[in-house]
Amino acid sequence: KYAEAAFLIGVAGAATIFGFGMTLAQAKKRDPETFAQGLTASQKLHESGSKLALRALGRGTLYSVTGFSLFCFLSWKAMGVSNLQEFRQKAGSFLPRIPKNEPQGRTEFSSLRDLLNYVIEESDKKKGT
Repeated sequence: KYAEAAFLIGVAGAATIFGFGMTLAQAKKRDPETFAQGLTASQKLHESGSKLALRALGRGTLYSVTGFSLFCFLSWKAMGVSNLQEFRQKAGSFLPRIPKNEPQGRTEFSSLRDLLNYVIEESDKKKGT
């Protein structure tokens, strides 16, 4: 069992190192001057971290909203529905039913202290003390 895991880890590690090395070699071959500039320290000021993070957040938001909107649109068209009520009915027929269980304990508390006392009492009941 450990031998198989060690083998898989070794193969994955070797593939990672090989892939990284090949990428570096290809980058050096494609543009040696820019590659050499990346290896030496420069006095040029780079983009600030907060500006970079804000740009990444903007792009990530754009990609996620666009992707999810496209997913919703394609789902809507694939189901062939014309309004939200039809969509709800068809989606409900595809998805599994969630059973509704009545709560086993209290659900209303007069204060935070009441809630905490209830939680402590239930914990003591489960421990058997």
